[in-house]
Amino acid sequence: MTGATGLVEEAATLFEEFRNGGRGRIEPLVRLLNPTLWHLARACRLEPTDAEDVVQTAWLRLVDRADTIRDPQTVLAWLGTTVRREAWRVARERGRTLPWEEPDPGTGPRDPGPGPAEALLRDEAQRTLWNHVSRLNPRCQAILRVVSRGGPPDYAALSAALGIPVGSIGPTRGRCLDALRTFLASDPTWSTP
Repeated sequence: MTGATGLVEEAATLFEEFRNGGRGRIEPLVRLLNPTLWHLARACRLEPTDAEDVVQTAWLRLVDRADTIRDPQTVLAWLGTTVRREAWRVARERGRTLPWEEPDPGTGPRDPGPGPAEALLRDEAQRTLWNHVSRLNPRCQAILRVVSRGGPPDYAALSAALGIPVGSIGPTRGRCLDALRTFLASDPTWSTP
């Protein structure tokens, strides 16, 4: 099966088999969903070892609370929410910036090409941009963080993490970008770098 719907259905089938006594069905479920859960944990800026711990914690909680999940179709969303919450808890404990917070413009590799004045302008523009992103609701912040990283976003993982249908991500992203444009247009210090 392919796509988010296929992933949800396959996960639901494996989860139901697991819950109905097929304890060996947890392994195929783990193999199926671990890449998505790993992506969610890493999107919260966790180190690989912390991300592994967060994903493992989510699986342990699922095993402990499997009987509390009424609809097997929600197991992916349940795991996604559990991973996000645990990742945020770990990030707070470690004192790390959460994925929707403004990144520190002083970290990360720099392009040696621009001079100090250009770098200062770019940093100021990024700071202004991320200040306005932080004014958006958490869902918009999460979506814009994922799409700003470049490359094609994993819509199935984003759907599971945010608890919204894959088909709603594009329109929601558009509304988020419109709100961000409005904030930027009303900021007299903003200019396109």
